Amino acid sequence: MKNSLDHIFDSLKSAQAKLALENRNAKDRALKAVMTAIKSESRAILSANALDVEKARLGGMKEALVDRLVLNDKRLKDIIAGIDTVVRLDDPVGRVKAGWVLPNGLLVEQVAVPLGIAAIIYESRPNVTVDAFCLAYKAGCSILLRGSSAALESNRALVAAIKLGLDRGGGLSDAVALADSGNRDDVDEILNARGKLDVVLPRGGRELIRRVVDNARVPVIETGEGNCHIYVEPSADLSDAVNIIENAKIQKPGVCNAVETLLVHRGIVAELMPALAARLAGKVELRCDADAKAALKMAGNSPQGQALKEPVIKDATESDWETEFLDYILAVKTVDSLDEAIDHINRYGTKHSEAILTADLLAAQKFQNRVDAACVYVNASIRFTDGGEFGFGAELGISTQKFHSRGPMGLEALTTIKYRVSGNGQTRP
Repeated sequence: MKNSLDHIFDSLKSAQAKLALENRNAKDRALKAVMTAIKSESRAILSANALDVEKARLGGMKEALVDRLVLNDKRLKDIIAGIDTVVRLDDPVGRVKAGWVLPNGLLVEQVAVPLGIAAIIYESRPNVTVDAFCLAYKAGCSILLRGSSAALESNRALVAAIKLGLDRGGGLSDAVALADSGNRDDVDEILNARGKLDVVLPRGGRELIRRVVDNARVPVIETGEGNCHIYVEPSADLSDAVNIIENAKIQKPGVCNAVETLLVHRGIVAELMPALAARLAGKVELRCDADAKAALKMAGNSPQGQALKEPVIKDATESDWETEFLDYILAVKTVDSLDEAIDHINRYGTKHSEAILTADLLAAQKFQNRVDAACVYVNASIRFTDGGEFGFGAELGISTQKFHSRGPMGLEALTTIKYRVSGNGQTRP
């Protein structure tokens, strides 16, 4: 007896064989039709999303995570703009990445080809549904989408619009499918679909990613949780530092590229912490080590510290250094040196995104060279770790592994290589 998803696997395989041969014009035409369909179906999509949001709030989902689930007119416009960027990107399929002639006259060419049939397992971010689809389609891959039950109605509406657009644009609507039973058994079936899927991409929190990595019999591109840090050097511009930290924490706290731990050099802690606490008061809970907390207590006794009357300050614990809060919480640790900051990051970080704020060029270079992460910033918010911000139009996720793909994953992440070898009668002696 066939498993519940076998018919989907078969359909995706058949569609991918055809899609791999489509030229850029055909793929772009289909994607443009999807843009039009999402726009025309926006009311239905937003209505479906409202049902998911209502259910999430009634179920007690914290607001920072509800925000990841919410769609509105602006976010739909951003989703459509992301597809448009992907349309304008060069087609990676068929690109000759390298070529050379061997001494025996054989011509060897390394050519980009589609990775094949992908599945993405992700949590409550419906924009991922469209992002993953459009990147896969442009890269010549079919894709199985398995979102969370929290976004089920949103994903159904979005996939319906995608398929409508593909049909209207002469595309291959069977190249995308949604596992929408809401049954957790779907995940197990996907993870065991060896020979039916070419790659699985988990995108979400630690529990989801670990479940996929530990149980998959299909190759996995691991996207990681984001226990991300910002380190403030004594030479940093104080005003810039406060602005960057605020942006990295509260612009969207429930995402993997938000800052979770702030490392402050002892030489600037007394100056930075009062200004930062005043800016974040009423917005963010600070979990401070003894030195950072003492700096705030001293400031609170001075006239300049009057703005600190409302901050929520708690004592940091060891577990805070290793926690991805995904919430309005920021752990703060005082360090004595750049080396101590780097060692802390390399111990507790998840190899995602890390930043140093400094005017010291040598310190910046040392930080970027020694910190082990996919993205390492100098004097900028780590919130820029994003496929759209990097010019990819969309992203499959942010890979924290060290092979095939690392950092924000765009079109290239869904391609592999084929060697084309041409000769004129050569035989191996």
